[in-house]
Amino acid sequence: MSKAAAKSSSAAARTSAARTAATPKARTGHLPVRYLKGKPADDRPLFDYTRADFEELVRDALRQARRLGASAAVAEVSESSGLAVTVRKGKVETIEQTRDRGLGISVHVGKRRGHASTSDFSPQALARTVQAAYDIAAITGEDPYAGLPEKKFLALGEHDVSGLKLFSPWHVSVDEAIELAREIEAASFAVSSGIANSDGASVSVGHGHFLSANSRGFSGGFPHSRHTLSVGPIARRGRDMQRDGWYSSARAAADLADPVALGRYAAERALSRLGARKLSSRKAPVLFEAPLALGLLGSLVQAVSGSALYRRATFLVDSLGRQIFPDHIDIEEDPFIPGAMGSGPFDDEGVTTHARDVVSGGVLQGYFLSTYSARKLGMKTTGNAGGSHNLRLSSRLTKRGDDFARMLKKLGTGLLVTEVMGQGVNYVTGDYSRGASGFWVENGVIQYPVEEITIAGNLADMYRSIVAVGNDELTRGTKTSGSILIEEMAIAG
Repeated sequence: MSKAAAKSSSAAARTSAARTAATPKARTGHLPVRYLKGKPADDRPLFDYTRADFEELVRDALRQARRLGASAAVAEVSESSGLAVTVRKGKVETIEQTRDRGLGISVHVGKRRGHASTSDFSPQALARTVQAAYDIAAITGEDPYAGLPEKKFLALGEHDVSGLKLFSPWHVSVDEAIELAREIEAASFAVSSGIANSDGASVSVGHGHFLSANSRGFSGGFPHSRHTLSVGPIARRGRDMQRDGWYSSARAAADLADPVALGRYAAERALSRLGARKLSSRKAPVLFEAPLALGLLGSLVQAVSGSALYRRATFLVDSLGRQIFPDHIDIEEDPFIPGAMGSGPFDDEGVTTHARDVVSGGVLQGYFLSTYSARKLGMKTTGNAGGSHNLRLSSRLTKRGDDFARMLKKLGTGLLVTEVMGQGVNYVTGDYSRGASGFWVENGVIQYPVEEITIAGNLADMYRSIVAVGNDELTRGTKTSGSILIEEMAIAG
């Protein structure tokens, strides 16, 4: 390659990388209306069982547990249906249609607990399942912390979840799902001849409903949905091949990303990685792209969750009320955001959920506790059996103009990380060491992609060294954050 051609190629790579660093176009636009007009292909409902059917099943299970001599019991019954289609290079690779159901019961005999489950809802199978749970409890060792939540913590009474918009059926046919997946993948191939291959594009549709009840008077459940579009294009230049991807997930299909925008953005990400280099070992500021910033938030949840705390297997043991972030960082938990994945009026134990500040001004205000872990710690449940509810990390320093381009300016000269690999997080010590790839940035401008490097630090130091949080917020699952800038980390080439 001539020097002029090499220079042109390098400039193209930087331009593509700059596009990647911009706020993703895949976060704008919505699914075309033609994919939202579907109706059920036949008269068969989404579910085989009604709410009334579920109520009868859990009543019977609890009644049988009491008859056997259980001091307390909790039963949950659920059902789900789904469709998943994958297309690769325009050809259908997989079509999966699922219908699942299950009933589980936990029986308490004093401080002993037994659990059993079944997918057979016949009276005979239900009786055998309850008996099995009771028999297990009878031979299990006593645990002084076992037992149902105290009645005062339970979400008793009726639960109106209509305002939370947790269930939005999507009656897309198999043929329509295939067409949509092809449209997403075709959009990625159309970006450049450099998109030489694909790991495929997928469309998944999921619906479910459940009912949980216990012997202390709690009974609650609701239908829910989750739909996802994804694509994984592969870019090639000579012998260099790079893969990247993107996805969009929502409870309502109307909130999914535009398929063309999604395919194009995924392709731009893959192309921007071509020509990646290694870095020499150094220390430098590190900017975590928003999807990876969510991983840092997830690490916090794990470190201050009950099971880690009572086992003292976390670097944040006894951290309640302590300054663990800079004073400009806040983390809020809100279980009542309409359409959000982590919304709901109660947790997996039926405990009432509450909006709260987890971190305020950098100070840890609360843990994530179930009834069991709270008792082990001599505390009260926080309504987090089953996990966190809609966490949002923010900075009081963030301004309206702090988009991703501005965050690159704040980074100055350092590393933009767009992918991490491996499980290199030690929650006992907080040590953090992950394989990484991304882009080297100088004076706020992306220079070239990098790969085969390692970033290392300690989560306690990383949290305290957060310099800025972007307003390029991304929500995935139950967590929301913009990009996060860490003052300095070790980089090994």
